[in-house]
Amino acid sequence: MSTKEYGVFLPNAAGGWMISSTAPYPPASYDYNKQVARLADGIGLDFIMAMAKWKGFGGATDHWGETLESITMMAGLAEATENVKIWATVHANMQNPAFAAKVFTTLQQVSGGRAGMNIVNGSYADEFEQMGVWDPSLTPDARYRMTEEWTRAVLRLWSEDSVTAHGEFFTLTDCESRPHPETRPTIISAGRSDRGRAFQAEFADGAFLGSESIEEMRDLSRDVHEQAAARGRTVRTYSMLTIVQGETDAAAEARATHYGEGVDRVALGNMRRSWGWDAERALSWAQGAKGEEAFQTPYVTGSAETITERILSVLETAELDGLMLIFPDYIEDLPVFGESVLPALRAHDGGVS
Repeated sequence: MSTKEYGVFLPNAAGGWMISSTAPYPPASYDYNKQVARLADGIGLDFIMAMAKWKGFGGATDHWGETLESITMMAGLAEATENVKIWATVHANMQNPAFAAKVFTTLQQVSGGRAGMNIVNGSYADEFEQMGVWDPSLTPDARYRMTEEWTRAVLRLWSEDSVTAHGEFFTLTDCESRPHPETRPTIISAGRSDRGRAFQAEFADGAFLGSESIEEMRDLSRDVHEQAAARGRTVRTYSMLTIVQGETDAAAEARATHYGEGVDRVALGNMRRSWGWDAERALSWAQGAKGEEAFQTPYVTGSAETITERILSVLETAELDGLMLIFPDYIEDLPVFGESVLPALRAHDGGVS
């Protein structure tokens, strides 16, 4: 494994990661995601990851209106690939820890030891109100207490023959989950709050971070590394980055500008409202949103050489251990990236050890 890791955030929700009517529109189909996974595996990326999403954001693009379930899809992709790590997402507020322990033990066998569990705690009310499983009394702090209790239960079920635990949120009585995984699945967690970073330092092997600036990202990454070290642990830090590549810098910038022209403001507003924004505030913000808001993540544009330089700059400045990459057109963009950018990144990193 190389020192820096690069992976792909799979488009298992319709529209992928561009909220735009002028951008490519990946379908929520297993066949499409299998093509992406095989391309990622073939060019030598380190991991693939799929989110869990239960409700979209409407608008002209019906953004994420159609989605595939993460764990089921990733089990299929484990069979379709050979080397990439298989990171699937599970909601701690939806799935009993005994269910999750069994499912990811199975995924670990299917994948030949490549499985990872991305733990999320369910923070968008719209997704869960429709199912009747949203508890509005849970504060963000309480959701993390729930997730910590859930994670401890899963870890015990992976290593103990019988688990009895009567906690604040879950009850297990002489609960069995065998066989145990021969190698514990990798644990992944995304978050940027103080409580989220503490959870990452305590339980995660990989932490996905978001920020408003590269300087803030560096501070968050340092904090997770330092908190983990104080616990005698090592946690790798990652962020998301969208790659808009062209034959020249100007061509790549033109692509990004074109995608921005179709920004779906209704879907943007609905997304912000799902984050807890007041509906009027979300609508007002979305109406004034610039084209760059069509990108859900930070992005870089440029030729192969420029993309390489900008990726290395992000990693060095933010002190990250890797990146989860997003592409506007996965099928067209991944082979180009694999041929013209990834070898230069690996060479800078000293190659694969």
